[in-house]
Amino acid sequence: MRVDPATGLLAGARYVPSPHQDDRPPGTEIELLVVHGISLPPGSFGGPWIERLFLGTLPTEAHPYFATINPRVSAHLLVRRSGRIVQYVPFHRRAWHAGASSWRGRERVNDFSVGVEVEGAESVPYEAAQYRALAAAVAALAAAWPALGEDGRVVSHAEVAPERKTDPWASFDWGRFRSLLAARRDQR
Repeated sequence: MRVDPATGLLAGARYVPSPHQDDRPPGTEIELLVVHGISLPPGSFGGPWIERLFLGTLPTEAHPYFATINPRVSAHLLVRRSGRIVQYVPFHRRAWHAGASSWRGRERVNDFSVGVEVEGAESVPYEAAQYRALAAAVAALAAAWPALGEDGRVVSHAEVAPERKTDPWASFDWGRFRSLLAARRDQR
């Protein structure tokens, strides 16, 4: 897996462009990766709703929960339960994933981060295929943007927006993910 620097796309990922993106501020480097958890409606997997949300076509009448969420969001990547990766925003562009957020005293995390949604729920363990796919994607991103390979540069949504968010929840096994990522680094 690798990032194409000309297009900002991840090789092997299905690309479905989201309208919910814009330019990063001039001179801004990618320095952080934010891991999110998502399921729509909460606890339901595999349906069309996450993609419809990121494309701005989520029908609020399809489920009561849909009327309660921000309809103008996106992420760079989504890791499905199967481990399949879908890309919605090229990495050199800003995805609208973290909302009001800060990291190490720096506001507007979307400006300098990559947002990766992992299909999951608070009370359901993530799948082995998801950890493998996420580790492969992060390794590819770190090869393109070395800052992402430094300790502490892959964080949870809860870490950058602690007043508002708790994802990817305790169901995400950070130790397992970091072990897979370290093994990928050791293979280089």
